[in-house]
Amino acid sequence: MSKLLLWVGRIGGSAGVVLSVIAVLARVRGMYNLAGFQTGTVLLAGMAAMLVGSLGYLAAIAESGHT
Repeated sequence: MSKLLLWVGRIGGSAGVVLSVIAVLARVRGMYNLAGFQTGTVLLAGMAAMLVGSLGYLAAIAESGHT
């Protein structure tokens, strides 16, 4: 289970960073909509994905018993 949580953390964090960078770059270029979504919504999805990644890592650390 710990390996699964680590992979959730890695994938969630990576997807979050990518979505956030895409949203910021689109907004800097002056685009308000990106693939039918507002850039703020894409940024919010990126932040949520990074939160999921952080919680995955936290759960993996808690499960392994390291303090």
